[in-house]
Amino acid sequence: MVAIAISYFDRQTLPVAITAIQHTISITDQQFSYLQSAFLLSYAAAYIGGGLLLDMLGTRRGFILIMLWWSIACALHGFAAGFGLLLFARFLLGLGEGGGFPAAIRVVSEWIAPQDRSTAVGIINAGTAVGSVLAPPLIGLVLLHSDWRMVFFLSGAVGMGWVLWWTASYNGESALTPVSALDTRVPSHQLKRSKLISIRSVQTLVFAKFMSDSAWYFLLFWLPKYLYDARHFNIKQVSYYGWIPYAASGVGSFLGGYFSSRLLRRGWSIDGARKTALGLSAALMPLVMLVPLVPVHFALALFSIAFCCQQSWSGLVMTVPADILPLSAVGTVSGFVGFGGALGGAIFGFVAGYLLQHGFGYQTLFILVGSFHLIGFLAIVFLGGRIRPFDSNDLKKLEA
Repeated sequence: MVAIAISYFDRQTLPVAITAIQHTISITDQQFSYLQSAFLLSYAAAYIGGGLLLDMLGTRRGFILIMLWWSIACALHGFAAGFGLLLFARFLLGLGEGGGFPAAIRVVSEWIAPQDRSTAVGIINAGTAVGSVLAPPLIGLVLLHSDWRMVFFLSGAVGMGWVLWWTASYNGESALTPVSALDTRVPSHQLKRSKLISIRSVQTLVFAKFMSDSAWYFLLFWLPKYLYDARHFNIKQVSYYGWIPYAASGVGSFLGGYFSSRLLRRGWSIDGARKTALGLSAALMPLVMLVPLVPVHFALALFSIAFCCQQSWSGLVMTVPADILPLSAVGTVSGFVGFGGALGGAIFGFVAGYLLQHGFGYQTLFILVGSFHLIGFLAIVFLGGRIRPFDSNDLKKLEA
């Protein structure tokens, strides 16, 4: 959870500090979209590469390498004298951060029983809110008392501190018997990666994440810029109010997982529990379409609802690979799903920058964003089949 918090703080450094950076480096709306898309394209590739890396090296060694990489990349932003190095540093940051969630899902699959997994993922996913909530006030504080470059140097240092903590405290052993030792699901080491991606339910999860994260990364990266540009906030105002929707995302991270786990404990099937929680999360996302039409305090409330529902959705979607697949495939499939999400965010980032640069307002973008989760949910319901653990017969059929 702390690692995920650091990752979301690091990725918010640029959006929150953008007006201060523009005093040194000229950045247009289109170039701002390039910066976010550079992060997301490498993030998408690293999601798959990170999943494979973790399945090969294990969680401990894999996570050390991942965090070291992205902490150095974050600090590199501070040396940028022009747009080119800023773009390159953003690309490197995505390469590192792409392995974060596959590592977290591996830990959950190893150590947490099925009925508690969505709650555990919800707690981990709440780290996205912790990092995002801390970003506006802390970055604003640094900007008010120092140069924008110090934001990136301090962020990188925090990541290095986490590496020392993880190295000293995590050895993959526990006084408790890990769930992986009791796991009766058939091992999947014989399954090729091409076989895993050919599973229809996996393909559906990738598509659903592609749609939902197109909305999420727009909201995540463009909220501070929207407040600067459309609502005429200054750095101090963004520091005071910009954290509120991110705090709501933390509530959603916990509530979605808790609600789904509660349904399982009451005897619901995994399919019913997951889809009910996903459907409720998707149903409220269209409210974000109203953001440009209401006063700013109502707009912040609508952002908060959208952030809450999105992170409820995200934690549940990322739990499903651990529900249906053997441990040896969880990191890889989580990588596939994350790849779909990051790719969607990168593509829609280009679209958003192009539309804003060519005269379209935020209203058009919010209409699109408000529809994406519903499309993803309909795909899960009508194309994804039942959510249930794979058994040996399923895997034999797949191999055949």
